[in-house]
This record gives sequence, structure tokens and C-alpha cells, in this order.
Amino acid sequence: MHATSTAPAAPGRNSGIAIALLSAFAYGGSGPAAKPLIEAGLDPLHVTWLRAAGAALVMLPLAWRHRALLRERPGLLAGYGLLAVAGVQACYFAALSRIPVGVALLIEYLAPALVLGWVRFVQRRPVTRAAAVGVVLAVGGLACVVEVWAGLSVDPVGLLLALGAACCQTAYFVLSDHGSSAKDGKRAADPIGVIAYGLLFGAVVLTVVARPWRMDWAVLGGQAPMDGTSVPGLALLAWIVLVATVLAYLTGVISVRRLSPQVAGVVACLEAVIATVLAWVLLGEHLSPVQVVGGAVVLLGAFIAQSSAPKGGTGGGQGELVASGGAGHADAAPDSGARPPRTAPTP
Repeated sequence: MHATSTAPAAPGRNSGIAIALLSAFAYGGSGPAAKPLIEAGLDPLHVTWLRAAGAALVMLPLAWRHRALLRERPGLLAGYGLLAVAGVQACYFAALSRIPVGVALLIEYLAPALVLGWVRFVQRRPVTRAAAVGVVLAVGGLACVVEVWAGLSVDPVGLLLALGAACCQTAYFVLSDHGSSAKDGKRAADPIGVIAYGLLFGAVVLTVVARPWRMDWAVLGGQAPMDGTSVPGLALLAWIVLVATVLAYLTGVISVRRLSPQVAGVVACLEAVIATVLAWVLLGEHLSPVQVVGGAVVLLGAFIAQSSAPKGGTGGGQGELVASGGAGHADAAPDSGARPPRTAPTP
């Protein structure tokens, strides 16, 4: 994703913000829709496989249209499928089985801070003072979210799984920086093609790991509990696949092509807010006042960290740092015009 030298026209900017809000809402709905299926008896890995496989089938026409990517960027596609699709979503959904949706997603928002840690301590490159402040704020806010003074108010295993989602997202950010710009005689990877093939690669990996033939398929044909209300399992699955994945990814790409990275990053941070509110309304998951304040500090720190990213990228190229587009669910190559997905899946 890259900023242009001229600001977008007002109509295009306004529509971009509207589409970005739609994307954030769609991403934010993945957790509240997935958790009832998990509580009804589906393994988190099986829910992840259903999401990736279902979305991959819907995106097959787009994958065929961008089939040249298989030859040009096989490493990027494999990395996206393994980390951004399989890794992030599997860890995120597994975390949901143990901790609240809002807490899991806020922990995942440590990814921009982790990317800057990679730049500073692994690559030994300087980062700005503002970036360091963003990291400190994000870590301090996270301490409030998990209430460390109370001996951790959340399940430690769930916390580790959410951190695993953040690490997978960070690894994808670092990897995609090497394939997101035109160099070495290769053109920049189109983000829609990366999404389509990433879902296909992820579905293949998850098929081996999750072994869906052992899944309790009856759960999908039955009812799942949602804070005392029964919801059809197939309706939840349709939302996860069509809205929280396909619609979310595609609107995320479109919105970032119409907005600057900074504006897109601000809107992307609303994903965690939307997910927390939806979990509150639909699942009855309430965060304490201290956790709400801590969550706001995490988002502020994440935004400062990604807005202060070094211009050289994680790989030393000329594009912006991959994390500069938003923390959501790593979605696509930034220099090609997409903000990184969550999954949200996230995510």
C-alpha cells in the first residue's frame, strides 16, 4: 500500500471511508459469529478450515484471473496462505475458545509493535521516537486488558494463542515486504490475487492439519447458542465465509486504494472496537472499565507504531513498512494497494 503525492478527491475519499468502515464491520463480525459454533462443539481448527475453504471456493474465479502469480510470486502466496490465513486465523479462533473476543483481537493488535521490534532488534535499524512511544503504549494498554496486577484475568493458554496470532501476522508482514513491490524484474503482486491464492494455499494446509473429515458436521445443521438465543449453524457459517472473509477482504482492498495509509490505519483500528461491541451485544461478553481504557490505549499505540514505520520497509526496499496499513488481518501486499487483513481473522 502506498500514499500518493496528491490527496484523493473528496467523493473518492468519502466513499473510501464508507467502504473501509464496511470492511472493519465485516472483519469485526468474524469472532462473534465463530464463537457460537465453537461452543456448539466444533473444533476451532475446523471453523478455521470452513472459513478458508469456503472463501477459497468463492474466490476461485479471481484466482484463475490472477493465475500468473503462481509463477511470479509462489513464495509470497505460500507465506500468505500459511501465516496470514492458516496461522493467524487458527490461533485467533483457538484463542476465542478460552478468552473474550475483544481481548483476543486487542492482543493481536500488538503486531505493528512486534514488527518494529523486528526492525530495531533483529535488523538493528533505527526507529523513530514516536514509534517507540507507540510500542510502549500498546504494551501498557495490553497490561490493562489482561489485568496483570490480578495475576492475569484471562486464560493464560488463550493469551498465548492470541499472541501466536499476533506473531503469525508479524511474520507475514515481514515476509510480504519482500514481494510487495516491483523489483528483480517482477511486477508488484496484485492484492486481490494474493488474497485468492492465499486462501487456497491456507485451505490446503488446514485440510492436512485440521482433518475436516473428522468434523462433527451435524453442528452446522443444528442450532448454536448465542447468549441464550439459538442461531442456525449454517447461517453463522455463511456470515463467516461471505461477509467476514470475502466481503471484508475485497472491501479492504478497495478502501485502501482510495485512502492514504494513515487514514486507512485509523479506520482499521475500529475493527477491534466493532468486534468488542458485537461480542458485548451478541455474546454478552463484557469488558471491565479498566480493560476498555486499556484497549483504547492498545489501539492508540498500534496506530502510532504503524504510522511511524521507517520508510525503508522491513526488507530494506523502497516501499513503506508492511504494517503501515493497519493491523487487522494481514490481507495483501501493501505496495499493491491493500491493507493487511485481521483476521481478523483475523483475523
